[in-house]
Amino acid sequence: MIVDLPDTDTTSISKKLVRMRSSGGAVTLGRVLTLIIDVDAGAATEEAVEASNGASREHPCRVIVVSRGTRDGDARLDAQIRVGGDAGASEVVLLTLSGALAEHPHAVVTPFLLPDTPVVTWWPGRAPEIPSQDRLGRLASRRITDARNASDPAAFLAARRSGYSPGDTDLAWSALTPSRALFVSALDRPPHTTITGAEVTGSLDMPGLDMFAGWLASALDVRVVRKPGVLAVRLHREGSELAMTVNDDGTSGTVSSTGHPDGRVAYASRTTGECLAEELRSLDADEVYEAALRGLPAVEFEEAK
Repeated sequence: MIVDLPDTDTTSISKKLVRMRSSGGAVTLGRVLTLIIDVDAGAATEEAVEASNGASREHPCRVIVVSRGTRDGDARLDAQIRVGGDAGASEVVLLTLSGALAEHPHAVVTPFLLPDTPVVTWWPGRAPEIPSQDRLGRLASRRITDARNASDPAAFLAARRSGYSPGDTDLAWSALTPSRALFVSALDRPPHTTITGAEVTGSLDMPGLDMFAGWLASALDVRVVRKPGVLAVRLHREGSELAMTVNDDGTSGTVSSTGHPDGRVAYASRTTGECLAEELRSLDADEVYEAALRGLPAVEFEEAK
């Protein structure tokens, strides 16, 4: 069910939401958190809502989408409420803020926060320099950005590093969780000789790989090189090498190590909804993500020739 409320106020929205919930049945009694999605007007709002709907099947929640309209003209609030099949296992409130109201999103959002539940803020596109100091970020215990959508990934990650606070994380990082787990499991193969260096290769516009390199630099305290080339991660050891390479099809790859037969592995690109669901499972500080950011300055970047 979808209901539009043009030129409205927070009280009218709240009353309508209660009536819709009552008439539609108790489908949202198990809501475990409030998810705020901060987007610009004209941005990929529907894609963000679709991803949150998918994640809500694992984490039933109230989703509040804040869209900033034009700053010119009178203050105005337009809303749309979605419940039932149009909202996954959540209830979605889309708020379009125009005029002076666009500068005070926290004041509009606060009345819709679920009591006694965590708050998560997600920026699918642009993100504030310091998420924890943003007006919507201050409401949240978990703040999620997405470097994959950045026009300048290097600058985006630099801002994430300098402005990091416990509770920050990024979907470009969670997109690599299966690959990181696979790589760590491959380290169990002997020989367990000293690691002397590492290489992370792949397109230089893939911020997830940059963070992978930063994670290795932080965890291993060795020289890590990030350079263009075939998508792969290599560890150099005394007298041996461990490599994980992705094939051109992006769905399969090879794990190879000196003295062992090559192993075939399957890869699957994670959807935004899957990445978001992972980040909603644990709302404490992501210390490994922090380590990946802190390790970035130690990574040596090689430009394409």
